[in-house]
Amino acid sequence: MTNIQILKRLYKSYTKKYITRILLSVFFTLILAASTSAVAYLLDPAIKQLFIEQKQSLILVIPGLIVLAFTTKGASLYLAKVIMINVAEQVKKDIQIDMFSSLIKADTQTIDNKHSGKFITNLTNDVNMITNLVSTVILNLFKDSLTLIGLLSVMFYQNWRLSLIAIIMIPLASFAAKTLGKRIGKVTTHQMNMAGAFTSYLVEIFKNHKLIKIFQKERFENIRANEFIKNLRESSKKIAIVFVRASPIMEFLTGIMIACMIYAAALLIAKDQLEISSFFSFLAAMMLAYQPIRSLATLNIAIQQGLSGAERVLPVIDQLPVVKDIENAKELKFTDSKINFENVVFTYSTSNEKILKSINLELPGKKMTALVGHSGAGKSTILNLIPRFYNVDSGDIKIDDQSIYNSTIFSLRKGISLVSQDTTLFDDTIKNNILYANREASQKEIDEAAKFSFADEFINKLPKKYDTIIGENGTRLSGGEKQRLSIARAILKKSPIILLDEATSSLDAETEDKIQKAINYLTKGRTTIVIAHRLSTILNSDKIYVIDKGNVVDQGQHKELLNTSETYKNFYEKQVKKV
Repeated sequence: MTNIQILKRLYKSYTKKYITRILLSVFFTLILAASTSAVAYLLDPAIKQLFIEQKQSLILVIPGLIVLAFTTKGASLYLAKVIMINVAEQVKKDIQIDMFSSLIKADTQTIDNKHSGKFITNLTNDVNMITNLVSTVILNLFKDSLTLIGLLSVMFYQNWRLSLIAIIMIPLASFAAKTLGKRIGKVTTHQMNMAGAFTSYLVEIFKNHKLIKIFQKERFENIRANEFIKNLRESSKKIAIVFVRASPIMEFLTGIMIACMIYAAALLIAKDQLEISSFFSFLAAMMLAYQPIRSLATLNIAIQQGLSGAERVLPVIDQLPVVKDIENAKELKFTDSKINFENVVFTYSTSNEKILKSINLELPGKKMTALVGHSGAGKSTILNLIPRFYNVDSGDIKIDDQSIYNSTIFSLRKGISLVSQDTTLFDDTIKNNILYANREASQKEIDEAAKFSFADEFINKLPKKYDTIIGENGTRLSGGEKQRLSIARAILKKSPIILLDEATSSLDAETEDKIQKAINYLTKGRTTIVIAHRLSTILNSDKIYVIDKGNVVDQGQHKELLNTSETYKNFYEKQVKKV
């Protein structure tokens, strides 16, 4: 997108709806400009009539008018800024809501392919830059432009010759600031990218702090963090230096302008073409014009920062998910909840290698089907395709003879629950974590879900019971306790299809036994697809598929596969017979 396209987009999507408030702010800036110009204008009669002509009748009038002008100026500036602050915060909210909504709807692959820290940076720093562009830039543009026009009018009224000299300086300052603005846009983009990478790094550090300690990598991570911080510091320093470069340029140009003014004024006064009082009024107007000229000259820097932030944020907002409902998608109806894979081919966007190669599966309804195979064989991919976390390259997946691609995603996922080894919990109460499956559930239903998942055993021992805050991703709970909460949540959802991904891995025997009992309750009478490295947990499965390198190599029940499948037999002998 070009800069003009970005500005148009920001106006249409975020500022147009607040145009009335913006115009009201502009009205107050007009009053501000008029009052500032009035101050400069009043200096001429003040000097001439009070000091030169010594008219005592105006000794209170003119100072009173000056006080009134300054008061009006201050009040107008306050009201204009308050209005634009409110507009800015509203725009900020709108952008962040749109971005968050886009991220929530984004494809799983989109989230997987980008560091979470970069999204966080987009939501915070980049949005702040856009907000500054929308609010501060708009306000200053009108405020400084109108003030400058008013002051230039006073200057031309006093002496047009001196005014022409002053006007020559303005384009020079603008040109210098434009060059600096382009530079700051580049360094800002670089800094935001580094900030995103650093945020991602910090997320990983906090998540893996136990790993760091057990491998004694504190010093190593300190060095890595220092490198990140050093690079960010250098980037920030570059931005700050670019910013301050404007100051000596503006001071130099201002010095030249004032020197030229004094020289020209001296010549005009000597020729009786300019009165001293008019010169002081002119000089006051010119000095008052210094601030808006400087502000307008450096405005390009803020504009470039805002545009740079918008270049990163708007593509995230505009990114449409690939996994979406087709036109006239129908609600999926669950009866037996049988699942069929028909010649399914799948490849991850980050790889050219086919993960699944023309897979055909018949997963019987209201029964348990197990997927067995080496790590990377494609088992988890099969599971992820059922709720449409990804779309297949070709082929079809049907539930009760209904294509999931012709059905609404909402109705599809409503009928599916997932329990995996990587249990996802929120830094909230136990109750709210269970309720995440069904916010309308009663306390009785929550109690039942906890009971049948054996979660009530540890919940009732806690001082605050269901109101206990469990920490980020359940850090205050054991692995088994977290898994039981995950199962309780799935029980509460009461979905006809259950997906189990290594749900009992890395658990001790006693905990595994309880989890297995909870799973038996959860899966009773429901279509269940289970992945398990421990074959002992799937021996009673109604059907077992052996997956290898993206292909179905064998299928059957446990006893059958022991006789017909060398791959399955090897798995079994390694894991069961040797125990």
